[in-house]
Amino acid sequence: MESHKHTSDKGTEEKKDVTTQNSRPEFSEDEEMLIARMFSLVGERWPLIAGRIPGRTAEEIEQYWTAKNASSSAER
Repeated sequence: MESHKHTSDKGTEEKKDVTTQNSRPEFSEDEEMLIARMFSLVGERWPLIAGRIPGRTAEEIEQYWTAKNASSSAER
């Protein structure tokens, strides 16, 4: 029984990994506010904005901002 249980757990873990790989990075509320504030000050200078957020790359921030604004402009 335990080997069957182990196999089930592994299958569940694989599903979690796939979901994580397909989703974009999560940003905290503080990071979102900082990105918005910095964008209003410096515009699309993603490396400068990324320099203020430890562990984030300019590419991640640009993708986040583009995706967020694309979805909000589509709703209008």
